[in-house]
Amino acid sequence: MSNLVKVDVVDRVMIITINRPEARNAINYETAHEMARAFEDLDARDDVALGILMGAGGTFSSGMDLKAFAATGQRPLVAGRGFGGLCEQAPKKPLIAAVEGYALAGGCELALACDLIVAADNANFGLPETKRGLVASSGGMLRLPQRIPYHIAMEAILTGEMLPAQRAYDHGLVNRLTEPGQALEGALALGRIIAANGPLAVQTAKKIVNEAKDWRQADMFDLQRPRVAHIFASADAKEGATAFAEKRKPVWQGK
Repeated sequence: MSNLVKVDVVDRVMIITINRPEARNAINYETAHEMARAFEDLDARDDVALGILMGAGGTFSSGMDLKAFAATGQRPLVAGRGFGGLCEQAPKKPLIAAVEGYALAGGCELALACDLIVAADNANFGLPETKRGLVASSGGMLRLPQRIPYHIAMEAILTGEMLPAQRAYDHGLVNRLTEPGQALEGALALGRIIAANGPLAVQTAKKIVNEAKDWRQADMFDLQRPRVAHIFASADAKEGATAFAEKRKPVWQGK
């Protein structure tokens, strides 16, 4: 892993940091591919249960590095994974965005691609693409109207104006607000709760929630049934029940 992306592990939580503070953590081609490798590593490692995505230097990300694009013509896309190695294919494990400062354009789309968002109360989200004659094509137009009321999403998309963290929280886009500078700690607190749960159950739950968006109501239980059968037959399910009966913490095997 290069210096463009830093990876640390704390309490079974992988912290993935976009490390370009001098460019407000704008994503260039190289950074996108380093991020993709970090997300692949997150899924591959048995010693981590989930990830946190953050930016260095007090801001999350300002989106695509326009200067790099103008100079090289390379867009920060990864085949099969999209912008930042994330927007079109998220990890199998949960991913929390820890947002300080600004999450703008592609940076906002990275946050929207995460499963949970913890933000400093002075942070700002935004999709300013229309101000530049562009559109938020890495998930902004697709995900934001699914997460907050239609008219609020359309205001953000069509005007390109900022969506303050408090307003995002009030509309359910942000899970938890923290004091400025404490978004990572807030994300870690949330992550530790998830990491204490059965890893097989957590990953299966994430998979079903995401897949079920496309299921017809008449079919949903028939489609869910084969996807959860392995859970009830798993060693972790037996361990969870046994630990509950014995009043102790479970020891998960992930199988």
